Amino acid sequence: MDASTENKPANAAVRTRAQLGMAAPKVTVEAHVGGGLPRFNLVGLPETAVREARDRVRSAIENNQLRFPQGRVVVNLAPADLAKQGGRFDLAIAISLLAATNQVPAQHLHRFEFLAELGLYGTLRHTRGVLPAALAMNDENAILVVPEANRAEAALISSRAVVPCAHLTDVLALLADPSKPQGAGARTSPRPEPKAAVDLLSLVKGQRTAKRALQVAAAGGHHFLMVGPPGVGKTMLARSLLNLLPKLTESQALEVAAIYSSAGLMRDAYEAIPWRDPHHSATAPAIIGGGGQASPGEAALAHHGVLFLDEMPHFQPRVLNLLREPLESQQASIARANYRVTYPANFQLIAAMNPCPAGRVCVQGACRCQPRHVQAYQARISGPLLDRIDMQLWLPSLPKEVLAERGEPATDTAAQAAAVAAVRQRQVARQGVLNSQLPGPIAAKQAPIDSAAQALLTEAIDTYRLSGRSYHKIIKVAWTISDLNQTEAIGVQEVAEALSYRAIDWDKMVGR
Repeated sequence: MDASTENKPANAAVRTRAQLGMAAPKVTVEAHVGGGLPRFNLVGLPETAVREARDRVRSAIENNQLRFPQGRVVVNLAPADLAKQGGRFDLAIAISLLAATNQVPAQHLHRFEFLAELGLYGTLRHTRGVLPAALAMNDENAILVVPEANRAEAALISSRAVVPCAHLTDVLALLADPSKPQGAGARTSPRPEPKAAVDLLSLVKGQRTAKRALQVAAAGGHHFLMVGPPGVGKTMLARSLLNLLPKLTESQALEVAAIYSSAGLMRDAYEAIPWRDPHHSATAPAIIGGGGQASPGEAALAHHGVLFLDEMPHFQPRVLNLLREPLESQQASIARANYRVTYPANFQLIAAMNPCPAGRVCVQGACRCQPRHVQAYQARISGPLLDRIDMQLWLPSLPKEVLAERGEPATDTAAQAAAVAAVRQRQVARQGVLNSQLPGPIAAKQAPIDSAAQALLTEAIDTYRLSGRSYHKIIKVAWTISDLNQTEAIGVQEVAEALSYRAIDWDKMVGR
């Protein structure tokens, strides 16, 4: 813009995307440069980090021998009723101002979307949510410009044109010659392969019932709680679940990667099963999600994977109860004053706990806890939450003969993993989801149960004081056992085994 046109109004508009959970709604950045005293107004419901863009953009433009517009500058982020967060709009704002002042050609801007935070010297910094933004692009001719630091995310999808750039000057060169989008949608390096998991299952001594229960839980995706004194193998058994679970499918891996991108994280191994084991001091936003930018929590980060809660009663009861909704809906919702975000949270809950604060069962006479202490300790896990856990198993102390044995336990982990993979494929082919993910009434209606097994189930309702949810969960666990046994119908044997996985006598452990 020369001196003769300095006071004439100038306008430009470029496209970018906001972040709203897993969604990436379109945002148009409109720049208006008019006459008057120098002033910069940023409108369109920007939060603090967005309002600070004016200083980052000004420094980046001036430090690259470009001219920041003088006069009254208005930048509008449309739509105006959508909350804007973070530094992701910096690059789009800078390009709109440079286009309004004729410092970059505007004829090709409609082909591009810009998503990057700017450093003071024009560096494009790593930006959250690049993968959801790329997946949200429907225009096949559109090109998404992202920071070079996000190249690994951009390399995950080849169906979109995503161009990583390291500096503002690289973006300007691309706009000057858009026929050469370097790196657009191309995978520049092989995806990282999952590291071979240590075969922990073969190292666990004894606990044959627990190993069988773990295989059932893996085959059907069932939630599993292990209760027992310290040192019986609860944590090692939980971690050995990774030895049994198959790798993620392509669509699952991409969905998980998009969640991690929303959190500003990058997965080490693309197809590996997500494993999240938060510390018991974790807060509600850490588990469910939240914070200033409504980031995903551990429940969402464990999507298509495992959420392991070790020493479960040590978590805050309020935090544990927040898991009840994700366990039912397979989603984690975060509400704010002017928006609401929802993350997928289809995880498998694996938990472990001691029976009392001292780690022993009081009725055995080897514990210093009073019954009221044990009751208060166990009451930290609410009844409604326990009711949502499909399998609950007591792990006894190991006999001294088993502990002293020097040989390796005879566990064919590879064969068990193959059986789990086959059962999962069978369930998905039969009903589209794993048994644990079927709605209870549908499972009760569709599961092939013979008359003797149905009679045993009916009797168990009174014996075990089953709720409707528990009744349906036993049916689904029995169905998974039937799949593992390769039987056509659920029989008495399958129902009896499923009932044994909910046979913990909580009253007995408090001396009632």
